[in-house]
Amino acid sequence: MTQTTARPEALDWSVDTCTIGRAMEVLGEKWTLEVLREVFNGIRRFADMRERTDIPRQVLTNRLHSLVACGVLRREPYQEPGARVRHEYRLTAKGLDLYPVLVAVKEWGDRYLAEPEGPPLTMVHRECGAEIHGELHCGSGHAVTAYREIVPRPGPGAQRR
Repeated sequence: MTQTTARPEALDWSVDTCTIGRAMEVLGEKWTLEVLREVFNGIRRFADMRERTDIPRQVLTNRLHSLVACGVLRREPYQEPGARVRHEYRLTAKGLDLYPVLVAVKEWGDRYLAEPEGPPLTMVHRECGAEIHGELHCGSGHAVTAYREIVPRPGPGAQRR
């Protein structure tokens, strides 16, 4: 008996305007997420990021520049007494909206890559101290617990190939 596989509908649609691809142009490099992790953790100054991460100087410079250029971070001047003006990096609203992405990456890493003792970091709600978890919900408020329940469909910006 010969089995034929149906052609996936997704092949009918272009990926030229794919926002996942566009987001990965901003985020898709290891050092970029590490820089964002540091800023989310309150490490905002270049020297502090270098000390904590060992990101090569030029790579860190390039990542910070690109995150500022695309509006994820903003530079704010500061000056230590007797020193020249320097800049620290703060999240913009666009940058803060990446928090769920970092939570999802952290949870995946905790599940599959943590040491036997457990993950090195927990994230808790400031108000009550309960641990934070990322969850998916549909527009009607239903929790999505089985990812196979999700069906990708062309959106309003989709273009036929």
